[in-house]
Amino acid sequence: MIDFSTEIQYKTARSGGKGGQNVNKVETMVEARWNVAGTKLFEEAQLERIHLKLGKHISKEGYLLVQCSETRSQLENKTIATEKLLSLVNKALIIPKKRKVTKIPKFVIEKRLQGKRINSEKKANRRNGFE
Repeated sequence: MIDFSTEIQYKTARSGGKGGQNVNKVETMVEARWNVAGTKLFEEAQLERIHLKLGKHISKEGYLLVQCSETRSQLENKTIATEKLLSLVNKALIIPKKRKVTKIPKFVIEKRLQGKRINSEKKANRRNGFE
């Protein structure tokens, strides 16, 4: 897990939701932004993978944005936004294992066909009884 939290910039704003007058006075919503193009911590292949997986979340300016207004505390929202951003990028970097193609065993095919035969006989018997 790569920690790039030193490259994250934060912006605050007033958030909606719970808080009463606190909502109108205090900027508790936090927007964490990370400049994907300007980072020095990732290799070219890793940046390609990030763009491939998170392309729809990256703005035209090249920033990956995450907003958080879950709690009434700006510090907690900042922590949550940072964790979300770090986990998003680290999940995007995971390369899934290749699926090994396996042959279906003969007995499995036979079992399926036998079930189909039984079902069709059952339905054929219903038809013959009413005509």
